[in-house]
Amino acid sequence: MDDEGARGVRGTGADRVPGPAVPPPPAVPPKVPGAGTPASGQPWGARGGEPEAPRVPAIPAPAGPPPAHLTGPTPPPPPTEQPPASLDVWLRTPRPRADPGVWRFGFTPRPPEQGEEVSDRSLVVGAVITLLSALLLWSLWRNGYLPYRLVPLKLFTPGEWWNPGASGGPRTIEGADALTVYEALLFGLLVYGCGRIGNFSELFRRHVVERGQPFLALAAAVAAGLTQLLVWNEALPVVRPVLVLVAAVAGGEIYQSQTVVNIIYGLIAAAVLWPFARLGRWRELIAARRATGAPAPADDPAPATETSADRWPELRAAGWTDAADTLTAEVRTGRMNDVDVARLRHAWAQATRSPDRLAPLAEAVLRTGGAAALHPSGRRDLPRRTARHDVLTGQVRIGRCAEDPHNPYARRSTGLALDPTLLGTSLLAVGPPGSGKSERLVRPVVEALGLRALAGQAAVLAVGGAGAPLGPDEAFDVVVRVGNPASAHDLDLYGGTSDPDEAAAVLAEGLVGDVGSLDSRRAATVLAQLLGPYRAAHGHFPAVPELRELLDGAPAALAALRATLEAAGHHAMLRELEARARQAGGPGDPAPVLADRVALLDRPAFAGFFATGPDARPFELRSLGRYPLRVRVDLPERGHAEASRLLTRLLLAQFTAITAARTDTTLFAGLVLDDATHAVTAETVRGIRRLRSVNAGAVLTLRTVDDVPEALHTPLLGAVGCTAAFSGITTWDGKRFAEAWGKEWVETREVAQHTVFADQPFTRALHALRKLVTGKAVTTDAVTVRQVEKERWSASELAYAVPAGHAVIRLTTVDGEHAPPLLVELGGR
Repeated sequence: MDDEGARGVRGTGADRVPGPAVPPPPAVPPKVPGAGTPASGQPWGARGGEPEAPRVPAIPAPAGPPPAHLTGPTPPPPPTEQPPASLDVWLRTPRPRADPGVWRFGFTPRPPEQGEEVSDRSLVVGAVITLLSALLLWSLWRNGYLPYRLVPLKLFTPGEWWNPGASGGPRTIEGADALTVYEALLFGLLVYGCGRIGNFSELFRRHVVERGQPFLALAAAVAAGLTQLLVWNEALPVVRPVLVLVAAVAGGEIYQSQTVVNIIYGLIAAAVLWPFARLGRWRELIAARRATGAPAPADDPAPATETSADRWPELRAAGWTDAADTLTAEVRTGRMNDVDVARLRHAWAQATRSPDRLAPLAEAVLRTGGAAALHPSGRRDLPRRTARHDVLTGQVRIGRCAEDPHNPYARRSTGLALDPTLLGTSLLAVGPPGSGKSERLVRPVVEALGLRALAGQAAVLAVGGAGAPLGPDEAFDVVVRVGNPASAHDLDLYGGTSDPDEAAAVLAEGLVGDVGSLDSRRAATVLAQLLGPYRAAHGHFPAVPELRELLDGAPAALAALRATLEAAGHHAMLRELEARARQAGGPGDPAPVLADRVALLDRPAFAGFFATGPDARPFELRSLGRYPLRVRVDLPERGHAEASRLLTRLLLAQFTAITAARTDTTLFAGLVLDDATHAVTAETVRGIRRLRSVNAGAVLTLRTVDDVPEALHTPLLGAVGCTAAFSGITTWDGKRFAEAWGKEWVETREVAQHTVFADQPFTRALHALRKLVTGKAVTTDAVTVRQVEKERWSASELAYAVPAGHAVIRLTTVDGEHAPPLLVELGGR
């Protein structure tokens, strides 16, 4: 990313927000690290040595559609998921920290779980009974049918205010006023107790509040009007007690002024009206109506502060106010998109580690705005999105947690998302064809890693059959179509290394790693005894035909190689070659098996594809560890299934070896295998386990766990941190997932019914009558509650209880946080 935004944008459209109004750059010839010599004839980096300056290649021009016999029918384009409609609002949307896999964009935790709700019928009946009981009690009070009702009042007032006797009424005016206030207080307590016992608040919430506005405001207004009518008709003891209290405090002379009386009446009416205004949320309704009628500001749809994200506080804190103002204007005017924001934030974070890079970056921002620090491909977005992405957090939403008892209450209905902290532990997805692995999991993950690559934070290698839904050609920097003459790049079988021993180890794993009876270390030794001498003699590793001849022990090939080594004086390599000649044909010699596997690639369809000479144009997988590349490899699964599996196994071995050996782990390296059938070996399982420590991860999909050797079932499930069981798996696969996910303690309730035997004749008669009427004996229930250990998901539930379009997913982060297996509706909003 050394162009500092001098290049324009390509591939952005007006249907995505924001659409930068920057002219497209001129077309450039496709260049790839280690991809051979450009059309000008000057080598750019590659096979014999490293490039002079670390650069990322420009995206190559599409090489044309592959032949029909390699791709099959073209699938319809998937639906497009648009970026956010307003970038500044998107930037200011909160993203709180949450449990692993929670979609953090605008996330709001669910309210605490409520107990079992009372049915509407019971709620209404209880409220009616409570109301009638309160009316009866108040009627008995007002009519004097309750004895000793004035005793508490007489204990706190002078005796001369009352007539003699326990039920004697007031004798003086002071006693009558005290009784008025006393009745008002008792009425308030009666109303409060009636509301609590009758659960009127829940009835109001369920049948009034949940209907929303304006029904809530209208219902509150009707209740307020009815209450005002009852208050001023003195059916409710409110006005007289207030007047008595005011006279007791301020004196009776206050009522000689009509203005004061009107003010008191107004205050009483307002006090009665106030709780209904709160219940009806009248202020919120009025504010919403005013906001709807007022025109919204065109340049600031949401409030912003000096420290809000859309004002680039990190640049302002460093003193680059002009650059921050430039980017803020770009955001407000719609000349940036979410990828630009993520890219510039990452570039600024990287520049702060090297202070000498801050000034050039700030100058590039002042000069080109949101196009600064542009990805060398010139792209600022993907041509199409099929999932919801939050580029700031690196999350891609793949579905919604279902409302299912297996899911914890806090996770139900929440979005489920994947990000590099989860993919860094690697992910294994198992499901039959048609269960949605490619469309609903693999494609969104490839898109997410592609967006992070455009932001300079990741590199992705997507491997699948020709025609697999991994994304259009325009979404990748390099597209390798194995066996297609129109492919712009070949594939390097040796991964771009110059070490014969390293190349032999990885190649042996790809060729015979799935042969359980053959030790891959012996195979690597055989290959090293041939690759080392050949490279010393010719300056490069052998192509497929030459390697096959050497493994077959062809006398002419060995003699020519020996003669070349003798002429060059490579005596050490001569000893290696002589050792191979002595071991050839011995018992357990792996050379014949290696030759047979290499013969799968020595086919007319692959002629010249795996070339290694000066005119070769291979793509070196080692480039993924240094550049934010987006690479897709199409394999000819239909015509060459065994060769495709061999290449998949080889790419997996190369990826694990290369990422484990790199020293700079700032880039997240992701490998996505759309079909990992027969690609997993014992060595690659150990390599997958090491990926999380080097900021890398792999996504593997299988039709069934039996596509992996049985001895590797347990190691593979233990090596990956994230697992997904799609609908339609067998009980055998479900058993392996159930064992891997473990058990949990749950509370069980056992109800036992016991027949009741009565001793008294009258009770026995009642029981007999009840049995005659109901047809059932009289029983009593004995409930036993205990804690038991139970599988989180049983094999039968995984096989038969997962609906179509769903998957059970367990997630683990690189820091060790984990989420229980969750039933997820894939693609659910």
